[in-house]
Amino acid sequence: MTWRNWAGNQRTSPVRTVLAGSAAEVAEAVASAAAEGLRVAALGSGHSFNGIGVPEGVAVRPPSGPGIVVDGDCVTVPAGMTLRRLNALLAEHGRALPNLGDIDAQTVSGALATGTHGTGATYRGIAAQVRGFEIVLADGAVVQADGDLLRLGRIGLGALGVVTAVTLETVPAFRLHAHESVVPLGAALELAALPDDHAEFYWFPHTEVAVLKRNNRTEATGPVRRLPWVADELLGNVGFAAVCALADRVPALVPRLNRLLAAQMPAGEYVDRSDRVFCSPRRVRFLEMEYAVPREALGEAFAGLRAAAERHARAVTVPVEVRLTAADDVPLSMAYGRDSAYLAVHVHAGQPHAAYFAAVEQVMAGLEGRPHWGKLHTRTGPELRRVHPSLAEFAAVRDRIDPEGRFRSAHRDRLLEGDGRLR
Repeated sequence: MTWRNWAGNQRTSPVRTVLAGSAAEVAEAVASAAAEGLRVAALGSGHSFNGIGVPEGVAVRPPSGPGIVVDGDCVTVPAGMTLRRLNALLAEHGRALPNLGDIDAQTVSGALATGTHGTGATYRGIAAQVRGFEIVLADGAVVQADGDLLRLGRIGLGALGVVTAVTLETVPAFRLHAHESVVPLGAALELAALPDDHAEFYWFPHTEVAVLKRNNRTEATGPVRRLPWVADELLGNVGFAAVCALADRVPALVPRLNRLLAAQMPAGEYVDRSDRVFCSPRRVRFLEMEYAVPREALGEAFAGLRAAAERHARAVTVPVEVRLTAADDVPLSMAYGRDSAYLAVHVHAGQPHAAYFAAVEQVMAGLEGRPHWGKLHTRTGPELRRVHPSLAEFAAVRDRIDPEGRFRSAHRDRLLEGDGRLR
């Protein structure tokens, strides 16, 4: 059976796929793989763009049910449950995660393994909410993580074992007042100075404007006003897919199409449950690379990115996304120890991206940028250790608890130690 990721750029054929209903079934799958000398990989939702989620040998899908257990401020969640399902169940209990990314299709363990984050200058990524996790190790033991395993494994890259359950700290359910508008690019670049709880912007290459999204916590019961369907779905997905298809056929139209798209994005505001504001459907498939730089480097990073886009992204219709988060204490986080700005570049799936992404990556690497673990980049162990001070310690823990390399993969080996190029 062939496995492929959401974007369609990664695919493989595992020896077999195990749909585990419990930690015991995961342990049994790991033991069986060990007896055959096979590697094991946990399956998520396939929303990583690089090889980190590609299963080699036996693919194991962690438990996704039956439900969640809420205990005060904390919730224990099956690792294979999607964020979309978790958000709905938390809402039933009057709880929420304090920050989310812009999609909710990932599994909880997949989102944590790759360092999924949202935006908010005083808020942190999802892994900062981890208070514990259950994991099946290479020897088949089912353990509750503690000590170095807990500290280092909150973003575990899938390298330490198969996570089967996660305990997350939550907050009381809240609503967000969303305000979206088209503003001059210079105003959007003042993002770090905005007082909003959560803010981000999208910039279409070859334009002078950006779509600024500002979300703030509110006691209003609303909705004040929902964005019209034409904005949410027609322009956001159906219309955008048509524009991408036209651009693929006639690349020379792209600068004009981008200016048209940016001008047509309607302003709007509304109030809704937090996860419904944070997350949006993504039906147009794309490839993505994202880097985090120190927040004070945002201006320089964006200027370099824009120059790279002028040289290499003349046919790119998919916008650049810019976000912020606060520093955290998660060792392999993109925001470990520093307030961070995130810059993400995209191309329509199937279109050339190598030159564009390489030029942007060169800019980010020169600013001590850290690549997103689940998105395209070429950084490997020696380079990553320069920006991730805990990476060598993480690799040592991996070697200690998995001496036979049961959870190794070609991609993870290059991340932790190798110098062969990633893609």
